[in-house]
Amino acid sequence: MSPRIGLDLQTILKAATDLADEQGIDSVTLATLAKKLTIKPPSLYNHIDGLTGLKKKLALHGFEELYTRLANAAIGLSKDEAVHAVSKAYFSFARTHPGLYELTLSAPNPDEIEIELAGKKIVDLTVHILSAYGLEEQEVIHAVRGLRSILHGFSSLEQKGAFGLPLDLDKSLYLLIESYLAGIHKMKEKKGDIK
Repeated sequence: MSPRIGLDLQTILKAATDLADEQGIDSVTLATLAKKLTIKPPSLYNHIDGLTGLKKKLALHGFEELYTRLANAAIGLSKDEAVHAVSKAYFSFARTHPGLYELTLSAPNPDEIEIELAGKKIVDLTVHILSAYGLEEQEVIHAVRGLRSILHGFSSLEQKGAFGLPLDLDKSLYLLIESYLAGIHKMKEKKGDIK
């Protein structure tokens, strides 16, 4: 079967992303995607390897999009400014692409090299930003884990509607990152005490 004119992988990924963001990742099936694209499900097989293949491509797309946003946010900035900018970019990505974001959360399967490398780029970017504080290698890894936990926890709580009080969430995130950065500065002062 020859590919339908006008249908390509980018069009499929855009439609699948829209479905995932609007209705959740579990709503993305070949049938719902084909319906959204007004095609028959077999037409998708010219571009993807079934639902599993689609979700792998979506995950890769999510990692690449997240990396691009984080890297662009950090350009020309360092230390506290870079951490704040990257945090805002991460939070913005989770807000605007909740379904796609969900696909970036699982630890990559070592057999899926492209996805593993895309996730590693995000970690490497964060390591680069946090290395500017002069921390030891292990301290940087602890700091990366801490930042990811803060950003994911905050994003997940917002997505679940857990922040019911009428206070500005962006201000809450700013204050949370300020507290995190105070801890980073303290780590630098106590350099060598953390094992």
